[in-house]
Amino acid sequence: MKILSNASAGILTIFLLTATAFAQQASNPPGDVVPHTFPDNINDYWRPNNESRSFRREDRVIKKGLLAPSAQDRLTYESFLRERKTGLIRLMPRESYDWETYHAKKRVPIRGGGAYYSFANLTHAYGYGNDLALERNFLSVGFTVGDYGMLTNIGNRSLEDVTLNDPATRFISQYAAPRPERAARSEYRRFQSGVTIDGALYRSRLPLEIGATYLLRSIVYRESDVLVAFRTVRKDPDGSVIIAWKLLKSYPAPELSRK
Repeated sequence: MKILSNASAGILTIFLLTATAFAQQASNPPGDVVPHTFPDNINDYWRPNNESRSFRREDRVIKKGLLAPSAQDRLTYESFLRERKTGLIRLMPRESYDWETYHAKKRVPIRGGGAYYSFANLTHAYGYGNDLALERNFLSVGFTVGDYGMLTNIGNRSLEDVTLNDPATRFISQYAAPRPERAARSEYRRFQSGVTIDGALYRSRLPLEIGATYLLRSIVYRESDVLVAFRTVRKDPDGSVIIAWKLLKSYPAPELSRK
């Protein structure tokens, strides 16, 4: 009887732990995803610079394939795209196209399935200084160990009107990426939770709003640090989103110290 009692207690414990885990998952909002974290050991962070890795830079506007904006999109933004450091991209919903993570059908044969984009390196391929991603109707920044950033929604604003002299860009353009590891970890957590400055919310993950203009600061240690204004033009039935963007400023790539 004692053996049976112990076995029953063990089964009950496993059941309670399993139920608790499912309850915690159920309490998460539908769009919630597991965030990336800084490595426990800073030596695990260091990786080679882009020069030693192979990736293909894309055109600022792709004209063929699933990642290409439509001909009408290109016509609508024809004048805007004449300006340097501008572009027009399509982001695919990660939950439907990232075949490595979600085991979706492999329709876009690059890592990430076209859900990521690097404004610094002009590529959708995951792992090359990615600055923006689309997943479960959320936009996010910061995807590899040690990197982070912030987004803010500035409403229905024309991209042409957004400049470094705009009051809306003051905080995000003057923000300085910290070098000490401890400070970087703290900033990563701060922007995950979200911080409000002068009435504007800055967070590493924000809901997708079509027809809105966002500011993005993406900090990829040892590789890039960019400030971008982008506008979500429209959303297609497959969940993909057309985005017009303008690079406002490139900063020197920050180094992360081991202190």
